[in-house]
Amino acid sequence: MIEWTIVLSLVAFGLLLLVVEIIFIPGTTLVGLLGFVFLAIGIALSFTYFGSTTGWITTVLSTLASVAALYISFNSKLWKRFSLKSTHHTKVNEGLLNGLVVGQEGTAVSALRPMGKAELGTQQVEVRTHGEYLDSGTKIKIVKIELNQITVAPTT
Repeated sequence: MIEWTIVLSLVAFGLLLLVVEIIFIPGTTLVGLLGFVFLAIGIALSFTYFGSTTGWITTVLSTLASVAALYISFNSKLWKRFSLKSTHHTKVNEGLLNGLVVGQEGTAVSALRPMGKAELGTQQVEVRTHGEYLDSGTKIKIVKIELNQITVAPTT
């Protein structure tokens, strides 16, 4: 009786690990390989303990159970609780340039080599120069705004 318990436990644990690998942690392959190893050991022990006829029956039943477990786990709505359902329709840094215009003056907060932070109006934004290196505290003005990129130059 203990032989049946060992074989069935190994096969069941192997099936469980395979389902966990596919549904919950795909891509790791370690859990899936362990599941396959437990399944193979359970089938091999059924050949050893009970002979070839029972071993083949165990192999066929394990294969059918694997297919059924995967089918049920994919078709059940249980795993959908873990999936992301919302989407974002906004863009990164959207509205960042609101209130900024070409010619606006400000101060470099960090050294611009050639990129850095500047205070323009009431907000701090990342800016770039045309290649000049400017120290922190330098008075600057906006010379160009493209997409989310602000180009500045020192005021004279």
